[in-house]
Formats: sequence, structure tokens, C-alpha cells
Amino acid sequence: MTTKTPPAPLSVWRPINIDTFLLGVPHYPEHVDESYWERDAQRMKEAGFNSVRMGEFAWHIFEPKENTFDFDLFDRAIAVLGKHGVKTIMCTPTATPPRWLTYHYPEVLRVDGSGRQASHGSRQHGDTTSPVYRTHSQRITRAMAEHYRDNPDVIGWQTDNELNTSESRSYSEATRREFQKFLEDKYGNIGALNHAWGGDFWATAYQNFDQIVLPFDHNPVFPSPGHVQDYHRFLAFSVARFQHDQVVILRDTNPDWFIFHNLGRLDDIDFRGQFSTDLDFVGYDIYPLLYDEMQRNGGAAHAQAIHLDVCRGFSGNFIVPEQQSGFGAQPIFSTMTPEPGEMRRMAYSSVARGADGVMFFRWRPAHFGAEIYWMGIIDHDDVPRRRYDEATQFAQEINAIKDQILGTSVAFDVGIAGSDFDNQEAHRTYPMGLPSPHDEGVLLHRYCYDNGISCGFIHPEDDLSRLKVLYVPHWLIWKDEWTDHIEAFARSGGTVILSARTGSRDEHNHIIRDAAPGKSLTVLAGVAVEEFGRLAPVDGDGLFPLGGRYGAAAIRKQFPAESSSRKYTLKVGNQEMTAGHMYELLELSEGTETRGIWSNRFAEGRAAISLRKVGKGRVIYSGTYLTDALIESLLAEEFAIAGVEQILADKPEGIEVVLREAEDRKLLFVLNTTHEPITVNNLPAGTVLVGDEAADGGLGPYGCLVLRLL
Repeated sequence: MTTKTPPAPLSVWRPINIDTFLLGVPHYPEHVDESYWERDAQRMKEAGFNSVRMGEFAWHIFEPKENTFDFDLFDRAIAVLGKHGVKTIMCTPTATPPRWLTYHYPEVLRVDGSGRQASHGSRQHGDTTSPVYRTHSQRITRAMAEHYRDNPDVIGWQTDNELNTSESRSYSEATRREFQKFLEDKYGNIGALNHAWGGDFWATAYQNFDQIVLPFDHNPVFPSPGHVQDYHRFLAFSVARFQHDQVVILRDTNPDWFIFHNLGRLDDIDFRGQFSTDLDFVGYDIYPLLYDEMQRNGGAAHAQAIHLDVCRGFSGNFIVPEQQSGFGAQPIFSTMTPEPGEMRRMAYSSVARGADGVMFFRWRPAHFGAEIYWMGIIDHDDVPRRRYDEATQFAQEINAIKDQILGTSVAFDVGIAGSDFDNQEAHRTYPMGLPSPHDEGVLLHRYCYDNGISCGFIHPEDDLSRLKVLYVPHWLIWKDEWTDHIEAFARSGGTVILSARTGSRDEHNHIIRDAAPGKSLTVLAGVAVEEFGRLAPVDGDGLFPLGGRYGAAAIRKQFPAESSSRKYTLKVGNQEMTAGHMYELLELSEGTETRGIWSNRFAEGRAAISLRKVGKGRVIYSGTYLTDALIESLLAEEFAIAGVEQILADKPEGIEVVLREAEDRKLLFVLNTTHEPITVNNLPAGTVLVGDEAADGGLGPYGCLVLRLL
């Protein structure tokens, strides 16, 4: 029996609130003949699995006609699994409305920015802003909840499936009407909205809320940043409301059930709002070998690490409802395939970074549909091979140490400010070809990852006392109450580092009427920005990365001279380097020191980086964005001053190290992310909980070591 306690407030440090480490697979009994079911359940039991997830794409089976329900197939499948001790997590099936629904109620379909209505035959074509779709979703959720309310083999629920992953936006008539209602509730009167959106610019003011339109991209040019920001706030509000409808029904039906959601992409979801507070915990699906973009920036291992560290910053410990097990594909793309041992290593990386449950996607691959080559634990021919063996090894090892893991959190010294929806969206409304706060976070996280420094993402509202350094990557929107929090952190000995342009806009996306970084940060940092301007990236010309008439190629054709010829340099101590992306000229208050200077062109000799001592700590303001060279010169030195140390001294390249801790224990994860054996020296004293040590004291290919430190 899985029991739960009330969830703690949202925080990177939040523990999971159930007493079971969930181990298993997403399972689709509707995809195979019933003659497979008993064998499937027996193999799951032998593997050490305790749970499956099912039903997320089966609305057409649960409700074959409107108000006509049929649960027989899943009742029988759940009973077979339960007989072998495997419990079921049911899913609300609202990611795939049945054809009778989209045929009779076409107004529930999304509409894209070109006016095309979504077609049946895919997934996430239902518009979560639609009141009609919400009504149908409530009905199927209620019918399923009431049917399974007393079934002892159903232990919890997943809402929908990867909300907003296929598409988060809609431009339907229902969306427009709901957007207007949202804005009227938010602003109360049209004058307040016109002020927030800058209605006196380009004659964009409205006379009433019924006149408001949706912000279309480049139609013909750019809408107000405030308009765009509020549209994405509305999308986040709508998807949280859509989920809330289901959560209320499930909790009213059986309060003992735990409820979570599985996130894929993270678009238009405010994790610090109702979306997460409605849930017991959050689930994050992880496919490290799918992230081609991030692989080019450091490989699949770092892609997985930063993805999960970002996610943990949203809501604390989590589960992984879909952990990559093998080759994966949809018609236009495919992933790399985990090599022998790599699947297990990736699962341990998830646990190391905060997962208190892992479910390998999927039990078996489909023989039909849009994911016929998305492999699972069992192969197409129903033969269990190396992936099943690895999953079994992992499950049995975790079952042996789960009590050691549950109740621990990931420890980190270096915090990167993250998890703030408004700052994520504020950059997107007006990017200008500049790196996003997340891009800066990736750069710093990669440095820490490579050097074995404990690093994570954290919201400034969270408890900062466990950190030694907090880096704020140009958060455009800044709240004064956050200043109080980071000042207290600095006074107690912490180091705060603020990046250029922090605090330069207000909540409406207006440029503030004071010098950046705004009144409260100016006092704390002892600095005001006198002038700012754009720089090219260190390794490029920085032209706006769009196609067509706004693209880099078109601009170069008109203006052949490359902007990258204009290089600005700065000096930190004795190290001189090229700056990238942004320069600011800083005016320092009395008592504020110069930490770095501009060293060429018109800015030569002006302060580029400042330092103000606050209590026992330090507040640094950087009048430029991060580069690799600036991290090596400025941040590495500040880390040393703050007492930041490697988790494992002289960590070899290719070894991932993470520390999880509770008041009474510390667990060190040492993972070989490569296909070659690696010797690991300087391991601290401890009890080996999981060990793949080679004869020479190293780790074999994709080897995993978990130590309970003495």
C-alpha cells in the first residue's frame, strides 16, 4: 500500500510525499492480444517492478460513444497485474479526444497561427482553453474516477500526458474569447490594460475587452511585448485550469490517491503556480539521446543533467514517468540508441538528480501508429534481451537501497536563479538575438558539471542558506522582495552575482524609469547602469537569427561589413578577454569596488564589473553576459573565495558526481558516462550501496557507484 502525506510548499528542496519508490513502465495492454498479459505481468514482477502507468491514450475505449462507458478491457488488465503485485497508475486520457468528440464538436480543436484547424489523427489536438473541451474532459475524468475509486490495485493518477508538448498555443475563436475574459479579470478596466500594453505606441489601444485580438507572430511585424507576455500568461493559466478540473474530481473521489503530471517540453507552464501546487509531485519525462541540440553543447549526459536540474528547481524531487530505454523514433526524427549499460546509467543519473521514482518507457514497442520504432524493455518479437536485463538489475538494486534514497535531496553549492515563468517569457517577447537567461544558465552549469562542482537551479524565494553562491542570469523582471532575500543571503556569508540587464523591465515588460538594475538592486549592488549596448558574440556576428527579410543572410546582403569586427575587451585581474553580447558602463556608489574594467575602445578604463561587500558576503554586478573566459576568470575565483569545492577532487573527464543528503546520511553517486573504463581516485570513505568497480579501482563502461558516506 502506497501512503502519502500532505505535500510541502514548492521549493527546490521539497521532498516527494509518498513512501514508495515507483519502479515500472508505461504499459499499453490495448496494443496486444490478451494472451500476452499474464506473461507480461510475470516478467514485470520478476524484474522487480511495482507499478505501471496506463490509459493515457485510450479515451476512445473508455467512452466509445458519448456518455457510454466501457472499462472492461482495463479492468481485466489491472486485475492480471494486481495478481502479480504490480499496481496501476491510471491516466486521464484527455491528450487524445476520440473521433466522435472532434466530429460532433469541432470547436474543441486547436487552431494554429495560420488559421488552420487541427486535424484528427494525431494527439493534443484538443484545445485546453475551450470550455466545451473542458466539459468533456471533466465527464471522462469523473466516470473513470468513480469506476476505480475502490479498486485497491489503482494507487494514483497522472493527469493527461505531456501537456503542451506537441503544441501550447491556439488561435481559435474560443481561445480569443477566453483570453478576453482572462484580461478583464486581470485588469478590471480597459485603461489599465492599455497602460500595461503601451497602447499609445503604434495606436494599439483598445476601447473595450471585446476588441482584443490574439498576438500573431510577424503579422505583419511585432506586437507589444506586454501583449505577448499576457498571452503566454493566459496559456499557462488555461492549462493549469484544465488540469485543475481533473484534480478536483480525482481528489473528491478518493483523497488517498496521489496525483502527478508528466512533463515533456516545458512551454507555457507556470511551475510556481497552481499547475504544480495542485499536484502531489511533478513527473518529468527524460530522453537524453533525443536532445540533439544540447548534445552539440556537451553530450547527452550533460543534456540529461541540466534538464533534470532545471526541473528540480521548479518543484523539488520528482519522478520520471518516462525514462529512455532504447531507440526512439517518430516519422521525421529518431534518437541514438543507448549502448550496453547506458540505459541503467541514465536511470541512475535521474535518481542522483532528484528522481524518487523511475519508469522505463515503455514495456514493449507498438506494432502500429506513429511510434512503431519507439523501443521498449521487451522487443517487437516479445523476447526480453539486454534492455530487460538492465532494467531488472536497476530495479533490484534500487529496491535494495530505496529507503536510503527516499527523504534525501540533491545538495549543491552554486545556485543559478531559475524557475520563474515571467522572466522566461519576458526574454522571449523581445529576444533581440541575445542569449536567454536559460542560455547563460546552461553555460555556467556546463562549467560546474565538467569540474565536478555541485550546481542547481533555484528560485530566489527558496531557502538560499544551503548555497554558497547565487548567480542571477539577467532576469529582466525583478521584485523588491527578492532583494531582501538575496541581501539576507549575502549578509550571512553568501556570494550574489548579478548579470547585465537584471531588473531593467517591470511586470508589464516596460523599461523601468530608473537606472538599471532598479532602486532596490542599485542600493544592494552599489551600482547604476549609465549606458548599455549590444556586442557580437565572441564566436560570431550576432545577427538576428531569423530567416527571410529579418534573417542574418538578408542583413549581410544589405550590409556586407560584419559587426563581429567590433570587439570589446575587458580585464579581470591580469586576464584580458573578449566580451560577448552586451556591454554596460557602470557608475559605482561609495564603498563599491571595481572588480573588472573595460580595456579597449571608448569604454577603456570604465568599470565593467563591480563588487560590494555586504555583511559577511559579497554582491557582484557584471555589466556583460557570461562567456567561457569570464567564467574561468571571474566566477572560478569567486567560487574559491566563497569556499566552493569539487565534490570529488581531481574528477576525471566523463565521470558524473552528485550528492544527495538528508540530516542523517549522504549518498554520493559516481557515474561513468562513457563507453570506456575510467579510473577514479580520491573516493571518500563510505559503504558501497551499488558498485561496479573495476579491478583497478575504476568504473567500467557506463559503470555506476553509490556510496553512503561515513
